[in-house]
Amino acid sequence: MSRMPVAFFGHGSPMNVREDNRYTRAWRELGRALPRPRAILCVSAHWYTRGTSVTAMAAPKTIHDFYGFPRELYELQYPAPGDPALAARVKDLLAPTAVALDREWGLDHGTWAVLRFAYPEADVPVLQLSIDAAQPAPFHYELGRRLAPLRDAGILVAGSGDVVHNLRLMRREAGAAPYDWAVRFNDFVRNALARGDHRALIEWEAAGEDARLSIPTPEHYLPLVYCIGALEDGEPARFAVDGIEIGSVSMLSVVFGAAAA
Repeated sequence: MSRMPVAFFGHGSPMNVREDNRYTRAWRELGRALPRPRAILCVSAHWYTRGTSVTAMAAPKTIHDFYGFPRELYELQYPAPGDPALAARVKDLLAPTAVALDREWGLDHGTWAVLRFAYPEADVPVLQLSIDAAQPAPFHYELGRRLAPLRDAGILVAGSGDVVHNLRLMRREAGAAPYDWAVRFNDFVRNALARGDHRALIEWEAAGEDARLSIPTPEHYLPLVYCIGALEDGEPARFAVDGIEIGSVSMLSVVFGAAAA
């Protein structure tokens, strides 16, 4: 089996699940273009925890972890199976980091809102890996490195977040222009990905005020750090779709590896 690529999805608003737009079309096309995975391990911005956990149930529930949206969104289900044996392997790969086998969480909207377009039949097993809020970026990058062997077993390692995510400063008016700092930081990330500069991405705070405004809290950025950690040197990046919505949320989605060439 050839090595699976790695994918990062900029998931944006839960409202995308009701839309046919350039982002959802790009996610759908990614699912068609990538080799079919045996399973998917997703690091979602919306499972931000104390310690590290992996979902280990056979049938993860669909979590509607958002508030104030139309009722139809809360009725959507993504009944993908889990894979307890794979969860146990993830636990082993990440040693000596302690990893809890979680049977309570499920699939939050950071995961299912993009996978329902990429894999609409929900017939690929899906696991989630949580993000330990107490740990710095190099820790998360190292966990990504330890996950890399999964790629040779047909597992798609994926991240779901937003490389610019500042809801406090969002612009609610239709067609709102992006903030200049959001554009600059999004370009900083794109350029670093294009040249394979992982150090710049791990040390994003060095980008100064643009980084501070773009990443007021790191949970939406860190899924990208797992993705680049799972790469070998020199693997190319292809930008599947890009854009900044509501002034301050990046929709950048990227695929890495042979499928990106």
